[in-house]
Amino acid sequence: MANSPTSRSLEMLRKDGYVADVIERWIPRAMIRKDWCGFGDILACGDENIALIQTTTASNLMARWHKVVANPAAEKWLNAGGEIFVHGWAKRGGRGERKLWQCDVRKIRLEDISSASA
Repeated sequence: MANSPTSRSLEMLRKDGYVADVIERWIPRAMIRKDWCGFGDILACGDENIALIQTTTASNLMARWHKVVANPAAEKWLNAGGEIFVHGWAKRGGRGERKLWQCDVRKIRLEDISSASA
């Protein structure tokens, strides 16, 4: 996981002052990873908030965003006061310049879930 989207998100969250850890589980017999409630890779808490983060590549960001807003557990989490973010990672930079990892952060709101189910 040294250079995975999850490891990059953990590093970014910790730099921003969050206490963060991976809550995604590896199920060896099935050879799959299972997100908490189908969308949580990381649990992070700050001084005044708690959040679940789904991490992915930038090319998969919107697919993951739609996956989260379609999940009934996401609405419960938001109603309980938690926040949800999707992090999409990609190497970016100008032509001829060194490419650096950058994160597109999308916050999911209750309105997103309401409009997705309508």
